[in-house]
Amino acid sequence: MADKKVGAGFGIMLLRSGKVLLGRRHDDPEKADSELNGAGTWTMPGGKFEFGESFEEGARRELREETGIVLDKVRVICVDNCKVDTAHFVTVGMFSEFFSGEAKVMEPDEITEWRWFSLNDLPFPLYFPSKRILENYKLNKFYVKRG
Repeated sequence: MADKKVGAGFGIMLLRSGKVLLGRRHDDPEKADSELNGAGTWTMPGGKFEFGESFEEGARRELREETGIVLDKVRVICVDNCKVDTAHFVTVGMFSEFFSGEAKVMEPDEITEWRWFSLNDLPFPLYFPSKRILENYKLNKFYVKRG
């Protein structure tokens, strides 16, 4: 089991005028930079925590690195266990309606575009950790036990 990975990461749900910001991960798995197999999917901004970082610090850092958007206020809305055959991440869902700037592709080798989508008309396929944050948000649930 030495090749199995356990980590902690987060997704940031930005909501503006009823729309959520999602980025399209590169189709090449080497470039999509996801241990949870997210190539070609639509994802929220986010990433892995760095040692010593608070949830809010990690969210601010990743959002700026990935989109150029500056996060003002953010809060934790959910947690989830995200697992595939080779990796297991505890994913912290973050939420904000308080931010400034427009999304720019800052890491084109990883994310090819950023777009705003209505919560009722989301793109396919969604990166499953982001999909779970959206589901928890819609259900107003902090944690949903899954098989």
